[in-house]
Amino acid sequence: MSVARHDGRWFRREISAGGFAFFMNLPTMLCLALVLAYPVIYAGYLSVHRVGLAQLRRGEFPFNGFDNFERLFEDRLFWVALKNTFIFTFITVGAEVILAVLIALLINQSSIWTSRVTRFLILLPYAIPPIANGLIWSFIYSFQFGFLNRILFSAGVITEPINWAGNPETALYAVTVPYIWRTLPFAILLVHAALQGIPRELYEQAAVDGATAWQRFWRITLPLLRPIIAVILILRTSFAFAVFEEILAITQGGPGDATWVAAWYSYKVTFSPPNNFGMGSASAYVLALLIGAMALIYVRFVYRRVTL
Repeated sequence: MSVARHDGRWFRREISAGGFAFFMNLPTMLCLALVLAYPVIYAGYLSVHRVGLAQLRRGEFPFNGFDNFERLFEDRLFWVALKNTFIFTFITVGAEVILAVLIALLINQSSIWTSRVTRFLILLPYAIPPIANGLIWSFIYSFQFGFLNRILFSAGVITEPINWAGNPETALYAVTVPYIWRTLPFAILLVHAALQGIPRELYEQAAVDGATAWQRFWRITLPLLRPIIAVILILRTSFAFAVFEEILAITQGGPGDATWVAAWYSYKVTFSPPNNFGMGSASAYVLALLIGAMALIYVRFVYRRVTL
């Protein structure tokens, strides 16, 4: 609400809801701008300059236009990393959404005491730091003394140890399991919270009309979960595209280039000789643009406003 003077008289003018929301969020937006704007702008500056160890010593960054981007797109390893990133993201995000919906439905059907215990157990993987999670799974995948090979061998599934993280054909898929195990609880909690907000009267009315369990899920539950599924897709895709810790702890990009992903590529280009900071910044910008494009696709085709 604001106060203004008109024709010698004072009167009050109501502020719209959008204006009120803007002013309430203004301090947060300013803080984010101060924290994020400078690194983003500076990275953009580096992406169009030649920046290596020699330039850092002299403090001079010659302008080279889009040369870093041209070299990036001509690098075969960049396209390998991009392909691996898309495969990794497709597997992890798809598995998280499907498993989150299934597990949240199971929790929602259980008793109050059981659901509380289950939610506590589900949260445990999410509390583990990513690098620690990668180290744990590197021991599980160990070729010589890993628990996974020992369990499968004892169960008679395999007759000789399998080098899960050291085989080019299985390494990328092996890394997806630790990542899903760590990040799945976040998606489960979001879906479970959304399920709690669905009125029970809708299911009761559908049951009276003779709808089966599958029809109730397809016609009621899934449409009402679309907004939260879109949120999960956007957030999890963003983080999956930038996966780094599990790659560092389990495979370090190997064997060969089998687990090179976009974030690992940016890291290696930037911090490995000849330390091309400009090209690393360019690859990070391409990654950010891809994430933004994926987010727009999700909002366009997945998100739907549902009114009851």
